[in-house]
Amino acid sequence: MSKQSKIYGTQVNKMRSIVMLLSVAVLISCCFYILAAGESEQIVWQRDEKKVAITFDDGPDAKTTALLLDGLKARKVRATFFVIGEKAEQNPELICRMSEEGHLIGNHTYSHVQLNMLSSSQACSQVKAANDVIKEITGQEVIYLRPPYGEWDHKKDCPQNMIAVYWDVDPLDWKRTDTKQIAADILRQVKPGDIILLHDIYKTSVQAAFIVIDELQRQGYEFVTVEELLFA
Repeated sequence: MSKQSKIYGTQVNKMRSIVMLLSVAVLISCCFYILAAGESEQIVWQRDEKKVAITFDDGPDAKTTALLLDGLKARKVRATFFVIGEKAEQNPELICRMSEEGHLIGNHTYSHVQLNMLSSSQACSQVKAANDVIKEITGQEVIYLRPPYGEWDHKKDCPQNMIAVYWDVDPLDWKRTDTKQIAADILRQVKPGDIILLHDIYKTSVQAAFIVIDELQRQGYEFVTVEELLFA
């Protein structure tokens, strides 16, 4: 996935084409521009600060997500959780805790389906159902969507005005059990401005997250939510 293919608004028919002319000096110093091409809006953000966002998909899980939240709190780190609606229904106390402890909660569909394989009505129903569950628990609207498998058909025009968020660093932790190797792969790839993808339903991934956080904090990195990384 390209570094310039990070974030897309899903209601593309409401977007206007935007072109910002930037000087060479600004491009070099800030590496920030907005480009609209046809049906989607691309945003590339400033990468000159040592900030990263660590994100977790597929939860919450009663055991591993609780363990993760304990470790994040001890390290004073705020993360972004893309939760599955049916799991949120099963673990509302964890969703409440995420919200209360300052984490950002996003949508990962209601039952972890590949949205681009569904009809528009089916895909939008999955997104809405997860939004409704999260809002009922937290009282807050959900803005961010991570499509399962990173697949989303931007031609689908759902009434939910959401922003799809992808990732830069994916250690494929879902199919590996070597905690140290997962952490090493992340640390080898990560750069300022990156979004890290992990899954909080695996204990090995949670342990790898702690290794990564401890090392990057030692290097002077700050962990922020996806929203803070993209729009601060």
